Amino acid sequence: MTPEKKLKLTAEPGKQELFIVREFEAPRDMVFKAYTDPDILIKWLGPDGYIMEIDYYDGKSGGAYRYIHTDPKGTQYTFHGVIHSMDAPEMLIQTFEYEGMPTKGHVILDTAIFEELPNGRTKLTIQSVFKSVADRDGMISSGMEYGLTEGFAKLDKILAS
Repeated sequence: MTPEKKLKLTAEPGKQELFIVREFEAPRDMVFKAYTDPDILIKWLGPDGYIMEIDYYDGKSGGAYRYIHTDPKGTQYTFHGVIHSMDAPEMLIQTFEYEGMPTKGHVILDTAIFEELPNGRTKLTIQSVFKSVADRDGMISSGMEYGLTEGFAKLDKILAS
């Protein structure tokens, strides 16, 4: 993996947010589409070996989504959220909530900025704001970086084809 494609995850101690930065060897409109088209999203989102099923995906401002990841042992992990703003191909603002939490209300607000770079490349910057520092730290310790790295590697292959 080239240095510019390396995932950068930044989480300052004591803050409820984290930042994810990743560059892609593809134009911004292609990266945005891969992020918002359920037929493409299902092919790359999540770690290797997991199967993704989309329950519903209404890809527009005011829309909503729900999907299920199934790991190799058959354990299911379900997530849902609301799309607050979809401004193609520059920005996507949505919530993200894991349904397996013992209590509801652990919602994450994600703002994804798709920045056009020279030579048909794209820089993706995601700011995720959590309900608490504990929620943020729990997400990081759950293997988030590993899942993102594997998912983005799959996305690289899709964008190259």
